[in-house]
Amino acid sequence: MCGIVGIVATTPVNQALYDALTVLQHRGQDAAGIVTSYDGNFKQRKANGLVRDVFETKHMYRLKGNIGIGHVRYPTAGSSSAAEAQPFYVNSPFGIALAHNGNLTNVQELREKCNKFHRHVNTTSDSEVLLNVFAHEIDKCNCDDITADEIFDAVHRVNDQIRGAYGVVSLILGVGLVAFRDPNGIRPLVLGQREGENGKTEYAVASESVALDILGFRLVRDVAPGEAIFVTEDGKLYNRICASETKLNPCIFEYVYFARPDSIMNGVSVYAARVHMGTMLGEKIKRDFADLDIDVVIPIPETSCDIAVEIAKCLGVPYRQGFVKNRYIGRTFIMPGQKQRKKSVRNKLNPIPAEFKGKNVLLVDDSIVRGTTSGQIVDMAHEAGAKKVYFASAAPEIRYPNVYGIDMPSSRELIAYGKTAEEVCRLIRADALIYQSLEDLEKAVRMENPELENFETSVFNGQYITNDIDENYLNFLDQVRNDDAKADKAWNDSTENLEIYNEA
Repeated sequence: MCGIVGIVATTPVNQALYDALTVLQHRGQDAAGIVTSYDGNFKQRKANGLVRDVFETKHMYRLKGNIGIGHVRYPTAGSSSAAEAQPFYVNSPFGIALAHNGNLTNVQELREKCNKFHRHVNTTSDSEVLLNVFAHEIDKCNCDDITADEIFDAVHRVNDQIRGAYGVVSLILGVGLVAFRDPNGIRPLVLGQREGENGKTEYAVASESVALDILGFRLVRDVAPGEAIFVTEDGKLYNRICASETKLNPCIFEYVYFARPDSIMNGVSVYAARVHMGTMLGEKIKRDFADLDIDVVIPIPETSCDIAVEIAKCLGVPYRQGFVKNRYIGRTFIMPGQKQRKKSVRNKLNPIPAEFKGKNVLLVDDSIVRGTTSGQIVDMAHEAGAKKVYFASAAPEIRYPNVYGIDMPSSRELIAYGKTAEEVCRLIRADALIYQSLEDLEKAVRMENPELENFETSVFNGQYITNDIDENYLNFLDQVRNDDAKADKAWNDSTENLEIYNEA
């Protein structure tokens, strides 16, 4: 999962891009980058690290221009190479820079096409492959006076070739900003506008509406599935659906975990959706687990806090903040290896013993993936004096890997794969385990937008909506995503990053 932003304004956009990436930091903590267009050239800064660490004052001064794109990275295949930080760019045609959120499922086929196009792909990133496919199609346009129709035709040809999930922002030197979303609308992308100098309209696209909010842009709408947005350098906006077949299937895990609660996606308030998840789960506990003598409801901060409040209200028991979170520790979900995840959980959360001692505690989390975090937190609750520890998950059992841009591990590393809820309960050492049903999860999100008919839910049911995922592909994912592979990759990346640092 990554975060992207693109802005076309009447004044310099460097600070606005920086601010937008800062509020999108939850979508990727591995690397950050910005590219702007100024005086016929790209101005670029990208590196490993958090936004605040990557961009120093000297870099901000260099990022001149009134048009630009930005990216924060979370590598889905475990790669942390500095060379794979985005945006990527190519010199021909025009000069094109591109940043991408998502994952292409036919990347090997596309790499072979790039070779036939005589386009060299220098990294293992599917985003660089996508850039070269896009550049090849743009190269077919009239380079003397490229039109919106030609750009849209190029995007259509790209959509015909690539499969998977993607939100894209791109700069074409001397032309403008191009953004587009996959035909299934799996990955999010929103459009905003505000009034700039001399009353001219300025535009922005981003992964989440919160990035628009902090910049003073009004959320206009979501970019539609298969739609492309083209904004010229002088601020004229064009749009067109650039896919033969489109259908909105947003990733439901955005609402469960990834998105900020103050964002709006596909007409749905993320906060409100999580409140509904809590109501649904609370009703299930009251109906199906009435024998549990629950004294207190405690969230595992922070995504589950809003959910836990509603569960407590539904059950008529106190809600308490029983864990103190160290906000300077990164998300354990993003940690590359199992040993590092185990250590970071203890560093990240510390229990308040008075909230546990002698009580039957219901812990609430957004989901259970590997079970590493869940098991350790159950242990911490017992060690803090809890009599019994029950565990509630706002998401159903996660049994299948995600192929659309979320770093869900291979199936064999998912604790619920091939197991019953009772077996998972024993493995995390809880006294009871309650999962949200998929039906209730979908209903909770749909309550905010009844027009949402379908969701991308493959991690729960193994149904991949692009219809191109087979056992061979899943085996390939297993090879690049399992912890052993990531450990090897992390070592190689650290050596490469040191070489890049020494050469800088």
